[in-house]
Amino acid sequence: MKPAELGPIVTSDLAPERQRRNALSKALRFDGAPLLMGIVNVTEDSFYSESRALDSEAVERAQEMLDAGATWVDIGGESTRPGARPVPPETEAQRVVPVIEALRKARPSAFISVDTRRAEVARKALKAGADMVNDVSGLRDPAMMDVVLDAGCAVCVMHMQGEPGTMQSNPTYQNCTQDVSKTLLEKRQALVERGHPPSLIVLDPGIGFGKTQNHNIELLQAGRSIGQNQEVALLWGVSRKSIVGHLTGQSHPADRLPGTLALAFVAQQARIDLLRVHDVEAHVDLFNTLRPFTRSPSRQEE
Repeated sequence: MKPAELGPIVTSDLAPERQRRNALSKALRFDGAPLLMGIVNVTEDSFYSESRALDSEAVERAQEMLDAGATWVDIGGESTRPGARPVPPETEAQRVVPVIEALRKARPSAFISVDTRRAEVARKALKAGADMVNDVSGLRDPAMMDVVLDAGCAVCVMHMQGEPGTMQSNPTYQNCTQDVSKTLLEKRQALVERGHPPSLIVLDPGIGFGKTQNHNIELLQAGRSIGQNQEVALLWGVSRKSIVGHLTGQSHPADRLPGTLALAFVAQQARIDLLRVHDVEAHVDLFNTLRPFTRSPSRQEE
């Protein structure tokens, strides 16, 4: 689904109109293949150097991704790679808000996500024109849930054990899939109980965030069972990550596109709703190639 098909969806305040909400809901669901979320890192230290872009370059990069077939672009101003140091919220907001404002002006109908774990950054980004909060901390900050509820925006709740600086020190679970699923579904239920539309909630198992490689593989093998039913939207973020290096033997992110595309095929087979990716055009080519050979049953048939 491309944003232009849905028309302008941004309103003057944070409370979305019904048309906007319906458009967002459709933009979060599997459509014969996972919908694509292009990664734009307005940072200087994200793990994949080609994803970094500042100011006007970031706006241009986002538009290129939309033109290539991305349904979403995800704008982030803080690296959360393993070992990363926190960025002050003021600095993070200064990075992402101007990019979102400029992108919204250039592309009124685009679907824009802000990648942040700070409530104050999320609120500013939503006012600037973002449609979704992508929170790698899984709404750990209670104020973030309030921001999401006040805005009525889409939200991606990711699982992360620990903090980015230390999360890979010794990740431990009793049962990784069960623990991750339970945590995510409890957070989803808390949102729903406070009145948030279930159709605007996406869950992300957090591949590489406080997990060993065996944990990562287990979570990917679990597929849609993380959500326990077909009505829960799921996102995978595996693009060029260490899990790809582990499976392929490629130590440098620049060499991990083939492995990334292989996991995209796994995601398509598992009917994962969204993929967060660096290489939009390559993923579009992959799914266009697969489409004639893939039957796409309705959810009723599942």
